[in-house]
Parts: sequence; structure tokens; C-alpha cells
Amino acid sequence: MRWARVGAVVRRDLTVAAGSKAVVLPGLLVPLVVLVLLPAGIGLAPRLVSDGDMGDLEPLLAALPAEQLAALPEDPALAAAVVMLTLLLLPMLLLVPVMVATVLAADGVAGEQERRTLEGLLLTPVSDRELATAKLLAAWIPAVALGVVGGVLYALVVHLTLGQQVGEVLLPDAAFLVLVLWTSPTFAAATLGAVMLVSVRSRSTQEAYQLGGLVVLPVVGLVVGQAVGALVISPTALVVAGLIAAALAMGLLRVVTRELSRTTLGPRLG
Repeated sequence: MRWARVGAVVRRDLTVAAGSKAVVLPGLLVPLVVLVLLPAGIGLAPRLVSDGDMGDLEPLLAALPAEQLAALPEDPALAAAVVMLTLLLLPMLLLVPVMVATVLAADGVAGEQERRTLEGLLLTPVSDRELATAKLLAAWIPAVALGVVGGVLYALVVHLTLGQQVGEVLLPDAAFLVLVLWTSPTFAAATLGAVMLVSVRSRSTQEAYQLGGLVVLPVVGLVVGQAVGALVISPTALVVAGLIAAALAMGLLRVVTRELSRTTLGPRLG
């Protein structure tokens, strides 16, 4: 494999993606809303609300260890904000890399087929393996990078809006670091494999988006599971989830690598 060729295709795909509003807007708006505006609003809420209600969080509180409960602020509004930002909404950090991987994977194959630009790429000296590797990296690298940047922004917003009110550093703890540096990249890889497989078989980018959007459901499930007290995110649970996602990604990416070949793509383009 010639990595210079892989790098050239990656740069080409990123340049094309950067010029597409359908790719850039979700990549900017989702992190802004989910990791900046939403936590900022929750973090600032105790300054505006004199009395809080922890009733909606009772299932999650009941599942917390005694030491975590004892560490919560006495003020109900502050305690509710701490629980929401450090526990309940933590799985939302997975949403950014998953969404970015979905958009880039759909645009990287289905989008190119729709724009009729993939044929020219197949006529280059790039081998099938180099092409598949480049397509996968062009979606995975930005997804992971934005996931890490989003995690830093989330931690900063939580500290500036809520941490200073409670007088202690809120995040990053072990669960946060494992989530951002391990679970998010593996979830992005699994998402990439699933959406790329759908994208190869789709006739349009919109079809690939619609089918690929189903991969967001596990993230929603994590948030709901925490809200009802069915699970509490811990470093161990996140490591295991990352291992499962990595194993799933390896299987999916093997299939995708076979699908991203001239033998498979050529007849579909014709």
C-alpha cells in the first residue's frame, strides 16, 4: 500500500466535504447545540432558579453509589444540574463523532455516486485497498477530531457555568476521559462501517442519510437508560462498550473494504 496515494485521496475527500453545506453545517451545528448551548443553559439555570426539583432524576439518583450522592451539592437546583451534566447527558458526547461519521460516510460514497465524481477516482492508479482505506480515514479522522474538540468544549462549558458555582472541578474524570478518548473513536468506527456499507448500496445521499441515521439510536438508548436508572456510566462499562464497538467495527470494515472495489462499484456506476 502506498500511503502517499491514500493521503492524496483523503485530502481530496476532505476538500470536497469542506465545500459542501450538507456536510459542514451538521458538523458545526450539532457540536454547538449539544456540547455548548445545551450544557451552558443547564449550567446557568441554578443562577436563575431559586428552588429545584429532583423528582425527575430520582431513578438515576437511586442507582448512584452512596459516595456520589453524598458529594452532590445541598442546593437542589445545583444538585440537579450536576447530575444532568456529569451523568445524564454524558452519552451525548458520543453524538458528535457518530453524526460526523454518518454524514461523511454517506457523502463519501453515495454522494460521489450521485454527483458522478466516483468514476474519475476509479480510473486513477489508486488500488482498491488504497481507495477503501482512504475513504474510511477521510470520514473517521474528522469524526474523532471533532469528538475530542467537542469533549474539551463540553468540559470547559461545564466548568465555567457550573463548576465555579459549586466550587470544584466538574469533569474530566476517568469516565469522561475514557468516553472521549476510547469509546467515542470506537463508536465512530462502528458507525462508519455501518453507514459506509449502506452508502455503497444506496442510490442517493438522502437515502444513505436516512438509513444511516439509525445508528444514532444506541446513543439515545444510553441517555434513556441513565434517565430511568437502568444503567450508570462507569469507566469499566465504557471500556467494555468500546471493545464491543471495536469488534463490530472490525467486522463491518472488512465487509466495506470488499465492497469498495472496482469489481463491486463499477457495475453499479454503469
